[in-house]
Amino acid sequence: MLAATPVAAATPPPNSMATLGDSITRGFNACGWYVDCTARSFSTGDDTGVNSHYLRIRAVNPAIQGRNLNDAKTGARSADMYGQAGTAVGQGVDYVTMLIGANDACTSSESTMTPVATFRANIDSALNRLKAGLPNARVAVLSIPDIHRLWYVGKDSGSARSAWSAFGICQSMLANPTSTAQADVDRRARVRQRVIDYNTQLTQACAAYGANCDFDDNAVFNYPFVLSQVSGWDYFHPNTSGQAVLASVSYANGFGW
Repeated sequence: MLAATPVAAATPPPNSMATLGDSITRGFNACGWYVDCTARSFSTGDDTGVNSHYLRIRAVNPAIQGRNLNDAKTGARSADMYGQAGTAVGQGVDYVTMLIGANDACTSSESTMTPVATFRANIDSALNRLKAGLPNARVAVLSIPDIHRLWYVGKDSGSARSAWSAFGICQSMLANPTSTAQADVDRRARVRQRVIDYNTQLTQACAAYGANCDFDDNAVFNYPFVLSQVSGWDYFHPNTSGQAVLASVSYANGFGW
């Protein structure tokens, strides 16, 4: 008698990878004052304190050694993903991670956030470029972190409030952080809903891509991070501890290599 055939054969771990995204993926402020710190990127970094996707894959497939490419750019928005996808296609990688959308919602004011339909069109164009150029690659799409929680865990910290104000950080959400006025409560709720709407579009776009795309089922969005996992320089970006958690949570909800 023949053995039962598995429903889906296990996908072998990739031999190369690239990552698309913004300052979070660049490890910005994770090891120095207002600089990228790609060694501590949750995705492609090689810092053992973070234990990135790259290091986790390397542990089971040493062939990926040195083939970890960080194509993210600090300040990037969804509109930049098409160009970054083109870079990844040119690199011919087997695995791509994408974390984008924080800068689409974290803007100078609520009115300047990226419209949901525009966000989806930007994501679709990037994913279509990946699918056409890297038809066999696996793509991991991460949910956008809950920036409302950032307000919640930081609003009672004088240092956090000072940094948010001095550097004009995510004012769509973080303006008037101690205010309990209904207008500010409602604004924060609308900005949070925009992130939820973006994540819904990421879910749908990844599903439309097919079996080679995996969405994290909002694992990153739902993670209850604390202020000690955020950079003490800007109280916005993940520090080393935050990058480590981001790596762990997102990888556990990925392809399972």
